[in-house]
Amino acid sequence: MNIAIFTNNYLPNPYGVATSIETFRREFEKRGHRVYIFAPKWKGYQDKNPQVFRYPSLDIEIKFKFPLAIPYSWKIGKILKSLNIDIIHSQHPNLLGTAAMKWAKKLARRQGGKKIPLIFTWHTLYDQYAHFAKIIPSKIAARYMINKAVRYADRADAVIVPTDSIIPILRCWGVRNKKIIPVATGVEGRDFADSDRNAMRNKYKIAANEILLFSSHRLTEEKNMIFLFQAVLPLLKNKQVKFLVAGDGYLASELKNFCKKNNVADRVFFCGIVQRAEIKNYYAAADIFVHASKSETQGMVISEAMYAGLPIVAVSATGAKSLVLNGGNGFLVSEKEEEFSEAVLKLVNNKDLRNKFSEVSKKIARTQFTAKICAEKMLTVYREAIERK
Repeated sequence: MNIAIFTNNYLPNPYGVATSIETFRREFEKRGHRVYIFAPKWKGYQDKNPQVFRYPSLDIEIKFKFPLAIPYSWKIGKILKSLNIDIIHSQHPNLLGTAAMKWAKKLARRQGGKKIPLIFTWHTLYDQYAHFAKIIPSKIAARYMINKAVRYADRADAVIVPTDSIIPILRCWGVRNKKIIPVATGVEGRDFADSDRNAMRNKYKIAANEILLFSSHRLTEEKNMIFLFQAVLPLLKNKQVKFLVAGDGYLASELKNFCKKNNVADRVFFCGIVQRAEIKNYYAAADIFVHASKSETQGMVISEAMYAGLPIVAVSATGAKSLVLNGGNGFLVSEKEEEFSEAVLKLVNNKDLRNKFSEVSKKIARTQFTAKICAEKMLTVYREAIERK
């Protein structure tokens, strides 16, 4: 197959959508498929992959760097006409998502009426991101984004959701498309091969007998980071418990000040954005993965933590509910600081329970959430959409 992926969010952005696209791309190409990526230009970044094509973009920063694509390009139009595309996969309902839908129709006409299926992945709970629209009231911004995504989803040949936990939400929002199919982004085993538990512990002077909590997220409002820090604070009063935080964002200063104010700054380590090649050593160093976000449709960091064999404590929300087996490989709790703290404390105080949950985490991740397994599911969606043309 010749697969065209349109995305507003791609490398060098290190977060979820870009990682998801790269994971699927590599697996598709292993199987002999051609994958072409259409993404916004990122100033100063040079692609090593010759099959990445960049639309012009506006280089802006809304709380974090995020180039906005201009979804019109004569040059890229010429390229698309030459590629004999079989299927188009859109990662967003706007900007380059609009371009994806336009080209699915245009290429079908050019290729003798041969239908080019349009697949749409619903990555985001848009109501959780409305705060980025500074000049528009959050409720109005959220309703606009949701309505636009609903209309887009109903015009697609299939809608991919990373986990089944968001299907009821999409139905409630009004999506009528009968083809809503859960396909998670899988974990690439090679990214976690030969991990070193002591690399980060030595770097941050964390003793072998100390319990290390780990979080890997953008430090932003939609990731519920303020709640997370408040919930783990009582645990950090115990000098044997440390907290490793990977990621960056506009809340970083506020969170660092919170730690200083509460006299736990010496037990919290802010690592900033971690390079993909190093992330395995951060997971390996940890004993417990903590997750409070309510905005995830999957929570790829949970899948990764499970693959690395970590017990999970997470707020019971979309994404997490489809990954964590409550009482099996972690605890799903309500958004109450005391309840979250108590769940983590159970694991802090019980090494046997940590070990038990660790084994279950690894088993679930390796049987359900590897890159190979998930890529095969996605290719099945593609083949069925092409066959229905």
